[in-house]
Formats: sequence, C-alpha cells, structure tokens
Amino acid sequence: MAVSAPGSACGPLRLGVPGLWARGRRVPGLAGPGRNVAAASGLGASGTDAYCMELLRKRDYESYLCSLLLPAESRSSAFALRAFNVELAQVKDLVSEKTIGLMRMQFWKKTVDDIYCDNPPHQPVAIELWKAVKKHNLTKRWLMKIVDEREKNLDDKAYRNIQELESYAENTQSSLLYLTLEILGIKDLHADHAASHIGKAQGIVTCLRAMPYHGSRRRVFLPMDICMLHGVSQEDFLRKNRDKNVRDVIYDIASQAHLHLKHARSFHKSVPVKAFPAFLQTTGPELTSLPILLHFICGTPTTAWLVKWCHVCTRDPNW
Repeated sequence: MAVSAPGSACGPLRLGVPGLWARGRRVPGLAGPGRNVAAASGLGASGTDAYCMELLRKRDYESYLCSLLLPAESRSSAFALRAFNVELAQVKDLVSEKTIGLMRMQFWKKTVDDIYCDNPPHQPVAIELWKAVKKHNLTKRWLMKIVDEREKNLDDKAYRNIQELESYAENTQSSLLYLTLEILGIKDLHADHAASHIGKAQGIVTCLRAMPYHGSRRRVFLPMDICMLHGVSQEDFLRKNRDKNVRDVIYDIASQAHLHLKHARSFHKSVPVKAFPAFLQTTGPELTSLPILLHFICGTPTTAWLVKWCHVCTRDPNW
C-alpha cells in the first residue's frame, strides 16, 4: 500500500527513513530559536510545504481534500500534521522487520523532541511540522501519543477487544483532531469531546475499510472478543465468508462507530462554529460510505437496519 514517495525538488526521497533528507543531520546554520529552517536549508519558502501537500495527496486523499477547505492561515500547518501522520502510518508497510520499524519510530520520537528544542532534522515533514508547532504552539503530548501508538501497532496483532481498538483510535485519530483544533485556534471542552468521539468513529471505520487490504496480506485485525461472540474465526474473513455470523461481527463493530458518531453529534449546538472545519471528514467518504462498505464486505443486506443507517449517516440535518 505504501511505497517510496515521489521526488521533491532535491530528488527522490524515501519517506521517514534516515537517509538523504533524514540522516540525522541538522539544518545548516540553525543556531537558535526562531531561525527560518527553510531558508537555512536553501529549499525556498514553498519546497517543504509542497512536499507535504503532494505526500498527502498521494497517500491520504480524504485528508488532503479536507485540509484544502481549512482557513488559509491554517492550511499549511494542517498539511504538515497530516503528512506527519502519513509518515508514521506507512512505516508498518514499508518495513519487513519489526526492528527496522522501531528504528524509524525512534527517529520520529527524536524528531518531535528536537522540534520542541528548535532543532528539527533536515527532513521536509519535520521542517513543516516545526513551523506548525512554532506558529500554533501545538501540544507535544498529542504528537507523542500518535508516535507511541503507531509504534505499539507494529506488533501486527489483532485487537483483543473493541476497547483496544477504541484506545488506538483515540491516541491516533482523536489526537490528530485535538491538534487540528489547536491549529484552528480552538480551545473548547465541547469541541474536545466531539473530537474524541469522532476520532474513535474514524478509527473503527478505518479498521473496517482496511479489511480487504489486510486480507490480501492474510491479516485480520478485527476485535477478537466480538469475533468469538459470534463464533467467527480469522479464516472466515480470509476466505471472504459471507454467512450471517460474519455479517453480525461487522454490524457490531460498525454499530460502535455509529454510537460514537451519535455522541459527537449531540455536541453540535455547543461546539464553536469555527471548530467545524476540523470535523469535515465526519461528513466525508470515510463515514458516509459505511453502508456501501458493509454491502461490499457482507453482500447484499437483507435487513432494514442498513437502510436506516444510510439515512442517518447521510441525511441527518443536525451535522
């Protein structure tokens, strides 16, 4: 799924890997706080920015589209944040051994530490993320949570229960939304609550959407407790079994995502209007395509719940 990235103005790059851009070198002449990294590295004002945009366009098109719709003053920072997430997310697919993946995660951990010391490495995503941190005073804890959770996910094990999947989604997707709210200048408890539930919903749906890809690599990451409840084995998914018990597993997992989405929508009157752009993906393909996703995974549904679900997800006037 994730392969080598397209080249930048300085030639072909290997994403998130110490080498060329990221060999642990520091930007020449970066002597103190506030120094312009792009200027010091000779990349020009838009080189690293364009790199992040292109990376996002090729690797996470939905986030790319949603970032384009953010206010102009927040756009480049949002691209940097999402590009950072892409770099971390594709480590698992790029490496053949866990040890190598851990080395790359360590690189990004050190990168985050160095960013907050005004000493980012000579790597385009790191440079843009440093600019975003300086501009919006982004919380380091959320960035580290994303790295730590991605690192734990290198184990390549199925989630033991739905709570583990929700925890993963909270520490990755929700953390991204908390940071996006900070980029938009939003500090609001209700917006944070909505972000928490939306992030969990997105994480669960992403797990479902990735089933065909993971299946092609003979991997199943669905929560084991729900599979056991319905007497479904991993082999049933690998064989693309469409029996009722398999559909029930999908339904139960998807229902949890829908529940989080309903909780998020309950805050719609309390969340500041300026925060809404952070949640654009809630009404985008990732969540509104859920009925279509279930159709392709489970075959043609025979119960009325899918019709109702489609109505709720795509026509609810409250969100």
